[in-house]
Amino acid sequence: MISSDLNIVLPELILAAFAMLALMFGVYTKKDETAPVITWATAGVMIVLGLWIAFSPMANRDAFNGAFIDDTFARFAKVLMLWASAIMLLLSQDYLRRNDMFKFEYPILIALATLGMMMMVSAGDLMSLYMGLELQSLALYVIAAFRRDSLKSTEAGLKYFVLGALSSGMLLYGASFVYGYTGTTNFAGIASTITAGEHLELGLVFGLVFLCVGLAFKISAAPFHMWTPDVYEGSPTPVTAFFATAPKVAAGGLFARVMFDAFNGAQADWTQIVAFLSLVSMFLGAVAAIGQTNIKRLMAYSSISHMGFALMGLAAGTEEGIKALLIYLAIYVVMNIGTFAFILNMEKDGRPVTDIRSLGQFSKQAPGRAAALTVLLFSLAGIPPMVGFIGKLYVFRAAVGADMVWLAVGGAIASVIGVFYYLRIIYYMYFGDEVDGLDGKMPGLHYVALMGAAALMLIGIINPFGLENYAALAAQSLLN
Repeated sequence: MISSDLNIVLPELILAAFAMLALMFGVYTKKDETAPVITWATAGVMIVLGLWIAFSPMANRDAFNGAFIDDTFARFAKVLMLWASAIMLLLSQDYLRRNDMFKFEYPILIALATLGMMMMVSAGDLMSLYMGLELQSLALYVIAAFRRDSLKSTEAGLKYFVLGALSSGMLLYGASFVYGYTGTTNFAGIASTITAGEHLELGLVFGLVFLCVGLAFKISAAPFHMWTPDVYEGSPTPVTAFFATAPKVAAGGLFARVMFDAFNGAQADWTQIVAFLSLVSMFLGAVAAIGQTNIKRLMAYSSISHMGFALMGLAAGTEEGIKALLIYLAIYVVMNIGTFAFILNMEKDGRPVTDIRSLGQFSKQAPGRAAALTVLLFSLAGIPPMVGFIGKLYVFRAAVGADMVWLAVGGAIASVIGVFYYLRIIYYMYFGDEVDGLDGKMPGLHYVALMGAAALMLIGIINPFGLENYAALAAQSLLN
């Protein structure tokens, strides 16, 4: 029994063992001089684990009496998270080295955060859910404050820690309600209790609401988004880039897992909550980003808005909605990888620059990079024929299919509002006042990430590389 359980959690065990060994290696050798070796090794392990999970033909199964679930849904999310984490880790090297922040602990913390994310999307029990969530969060608190000589970075880490602790407390409070009224923390047991009752107990409704609040914080959905702009702005740019990719997939996957595995019998209750979070997030993110000139804060509000669109798929409460959620998250991650590959190299005289006005007439200085960023910004705005438009089309279709036309209409309006702040960046690059702007050179790996992401936003319309089929299988496995 134990051997079969350990076999199911083998990818997580390998990543955990690697993180421990890398930590020992760093401590007992030349410490920060080993940072490049540990970084490449960590990225390599993540890529290999992602390939192993993606191409291993395995049936849906669970371990430790249902506390850990290994199905196609979890595997889809894990592949996306592992590869996104590996890419962002490799892209962070030059920035960390230039700013004297390349410490051997950084890749290990990223590995531990990714391990927590893998646990989150495979959670089948409220206890394993919390373990994964806290492992991810504790690592992210540290890297948010990774630049110890920066007041903004320290402030970002402290804010994230305090508000994260508050959200964890709310989530635990909700979990205690659920346990009190169902007598179990196992998702299958919770679902059975809810299905057996004629109506949802008031205590369970309170538990569901508090769980949704805690999960909404992790996915940075409004009105529980308050940490996002300050943490995105204050954290070192590689950390901001990481926040904008893999953790979003983990939070979205966990949200879907809890709602469908534990509370599927209360769908009429939680779809209203998720639809509210979706609508508020889309509009708040779109409107608040209009006044931003700091590109990291702008991307923070952009992420809030995009998580609103992703939650629209979840709010639909259907198989089509889950598929739309997964497709949207995958596209969003690729767009952010390319965009942050550009932002990581916004420099002037060796110092990071975040003001979008510094991009004035950038198209004359680097026409290729400007064109690639333009494609990515058009895709983030959801303008056809970019793949970002396809992602929004999927969630709109799922909402309409679930008789939530009002939510789809709200999303369309928010999307039109959001176009403004993306177009403003493009305007500065091509038609803005010429300034003595950026002089940072883009390393080869960053250039490949930027151009590759932009190319995928164009090629994906013709060839989506099997994304839709894989997402459909993942959605089916979550509902079965």
